[in-house]
Amino acid sequence: MDFTLDPRHEALRQRVRAFVDEHLLPLEGDPATFNEFENIRLSLRDALRVKARDVGLWAPQMPPSRGGLGLPMVGQAAFYEEANRCIFGPSIFNCAAPDDGNMRVLEMVASEEQKARWLQPIVDGKVNSSFVMTEPHPGGGSDPGMIQTRAERHGDMWRIYGRKWFISGAAIAKHFILIARTDPDPANTRKHLTAFLFHRDQLNWRIVRRIENMGPDEHGGVCELEFDGLEIPDSDRLMEVGDGLKVTQIRLGPARLTHCMRWLGLSKRAMEIAQDYVSTRESFGIRLADRESVGLTLGELAHDIQIGRLLVMNAAWKLDRGERARKEVSSAKIHVADTLHKAVDGAIQLNGARGYSKDTALEWIYRYARCARLVDGASEVHKMVLSRFYAQEGDDYWQWG
Repeated sequence: MDFTLDPRHEALRQRVRAFVDEHLLPLEGDPATFNEFENIRLSLRDALRVKARDVGLWAPQMPPSRGGLGLPMVGQAAFYEEANRCIFGPSIFNCAAPDDGNMRVLEMVASEEQKARWLQPIVDGKVNSSFVMTEPHPGGGSDPGMIQTRAERHGDMWRIYGRKWFISGAAIAKHFILIARTDPDPANTRKHLTAFLFHRDQLNWRIVRRIENMGPDEHGGVCELEFDGLEIPDSDRLMEVGDGLKVTQIRLGPARLTHCMRWLGLSKRAMEIAQDYVSTRESFGIRLADRESVGLTLGELAHDIQIGRLLVMNAAWKLDRGERARKEVSSAKIHVADTLHKAVDGAIQLNGARGYSKDTALEWIYRYARCARLVDGASEVHKMVLSRFYAQEGDDYWQWG
C-alpha cells in the first residue's frame, strides 16, 4: 500500500494551501468580509473566485473539457482538505456544497443538451444551484420511500405539487434538481421517484421561508419551498421515469465523502488555532503546551483526524476503482462528523474564553460542526447501513481490497 500522493496532486495541494494562507485566512478576522448570514459577501467571493480561476485552482471535480481540474477522488481528498482550512475556502474554489454534488451528478447522468444548459453555468460560476429532496413530516427525510411531493404527467409536461424544506442554497440558486414521486403506489419504494430540472424563474412555486438556524448559514441558506403546479417539460427530466432514487444515490454517495474531505480541513484548522495559542499562553508560570493534559488533548485529536483521513482515502480509492464504497463512505461520514465536533470543541476549551468569542473562527466552526451529524443522512442511518453490511458479510466485512 502506497499512500504517497501523485506529484500533480501534491503540487495542487501545496498551491491551494498557499492561496488559502495568502488570500483567504486574513479575511476571516475582518467583519467587512461577512454578509448578514455570517458567510463571505457574494461580491467578495466572486472577486476571489476570479483569482482562484486565474491561477488554475477551480472546480477540481469537473473534467478539463468543462474548465475543471479533472481530479480523481483521491486527488480531490487532498485538494478539498486544504481548501477548507478557511471557513469559506470551498466556495472560492467552486467545490462547496450543494453545487459540488450537483455538478457531479449532472456530469454523470445528464444528456449533453442538459449539461450545456444546466451544468456548464454552475461550473463557470455564473449560477448557484440547489438539490430539492428533503420534506417536512410526514414526507421523506433520511427515508426517500416517504417522499410525498408528486409529479403528475400531462402530455409532454409534468406538474409538481408538494412541499420541501431544509433545501440548501435555495435563496440564491437559479438551477434546481428536484426529486418527486411519479408512482403514487405507497408499496413502491424503489422506482417511485423521478428527478427533474427547473429554473428559478419558472412559475407556480415559491420559497415559503428561509429557515432560521444555529448558523452560520451557507450561501442561500436552508429554505422551505412550496410547489403548486410547477410545470416542467419532459425534456428536463433526469434519466428515466422511476430513476429518481438512483439519481439520489449517485449524487449523495460521493457528496457525503466530499463533505468529509472538507470537514477534515476544518478539523485541522481548529487544531492549528489551538496549537498556536497554547504555544504562547502561560498559566501559573508554565506554557499551556507544556502541560500534560494539553498534550493529551492535542494528541488524541491528531489521532482522530488521521483515522478520518485514512477512512476518507480508502473510500476515495474505492470510488476511483468504480466501486460504490457504501460502507466505506458511511464509516468515514460517521467518524469525520464526530471528529469535527470533537476537534473544535477541544480547541475552544484550550483557548478558554478566547475560543468562545468571535476573535477566532472557532465558534463559527463549532456551530457549523453540529449539523455534520445530520446532513446527507444522520449518523444513526449510516450505522444502520454498516450493521446491514456486517449481517450480510460476516468476517468478510473486513476483507482487504
